[in-house]
Amino acid sequence: MSKSQEVEAFGWACRDPSGVLCPFKFSRRVTGDQDVRLKVLYCGICRSDLMMNKNYWGVAMYPTVPGHEIVGVVTEVGKNVQKFKVGDKVGVGCLVGSCRKCESCNNNLENYCPEQMLTDSPPYVDGIIIHGGFSDHMVADEHFVLRWPDNLPLDSGAPLLGAGITMYSPLRYFGLDKPGMHIGVVGLGGHGHLAVKFVKALGGKVTVISTSPEKKERAIKNLGVDSFLVSTDPDQMQIAMGTLDGIIDTVPAVHPLQPLIDLLKTHGKLVMSGGPLEPLDLPMCSLILGRKIVAGTDIGGLKETQEMLDFAAKHNITADVEVIPIDYVNTAMERLEKNDVKYRFVLDIASTLKAA
Repeated sequence: MSKSQEVEAFGWACRDPSGVLCPFKFSRRVTGDQDVRLKVLYCGICRSDLMMNKNYWGVAMYPTVPGHEIVGVVTEVGKNVQKFKVGDKVGVGCLVGSCRKCESCNNNLENYCPEQMLTDSPPYVDGIIIHGGFSDHMVADEHFVLRWPDNLPLDSGAPLLGAGITMYSPLRYFGLDKPGMHIGVVGLGGHGHLAVKFVKALGGKVTVISTSPEKKERAIKNLGVDSFLVSTDPDQMQIAMGTLDGIIDTVPAVHPLQPLIDLLKTHGKLVMSGGPLEPLDLPMCSLILGRKIVAGTDIGGLKETQEMLDFAAKHNITADVEVIPIDYVNTAMERLEKNDVKYRFVLDIASTLKAA
């Protein structure tokens, strides 16, 4: 692609596995016939940004501009765009491309397409590296752009595009969305606190399961959880055995599954979203004897993500966030690695990102 077919952009990028970000000029493609260009206003910081920056998964392509929880305002649309116009508030989440023809895509599950294109890593079909939302503007095919509900805050709503859909999708798919159900949430962090909010809005009862007893007061007073279990306390876990219809496990580190499976009722479902880098032991007898299920979950397709945003707007669900300037991003990454945030960082891009 020639330089005349590229648009200059500015952001913050990671250049090596040290994970340190610094100012960075790069190019985005021109606005195509099906494309929407947006000025980035806010962008959430996800733990996966940290993991990609430090190449924990072995797939990082440097330099990389992170960010896949992007909220902004449309500045330009291609001639064939039908869903958006200049001035619209929009979001771009974890995906900017897929094959659009496989079984997953045909079932609105672009997130399971084998040719999916993530927002902040691989080259696009035109060969230009896709960079994420830690930048001044973004361009994406309109299919992968989401309508932003009028009453949904832009800053605290941004994490819904990553953490939010990651929690909403399994609740819907695995049938853990029925009023009166008792759902466990393992880990009270960026994902877990949103899982609590969605379960409560769906009419469910929530038990948070954590290794940190100091989180109990905040969980009950601020998030309205119904009960709190310290997973390292065998007496508490024993009393709660067989009481949960389902569990959403958000913990990204290796941890025992047996105590969690024991908390499930017969036919209960343990859904894993944390993605530990090392294998976990799976106790088969506990599954067999209770006809229980251990499953995994990713984000969601575009249709479901839009549904989630509309649901969140209707029920006033947003993330608990700390809004920060872009030049604080490296400190934020250090704090994130130490779990020192309640519960998500969001970058104020529009007000603090200045071109060098």
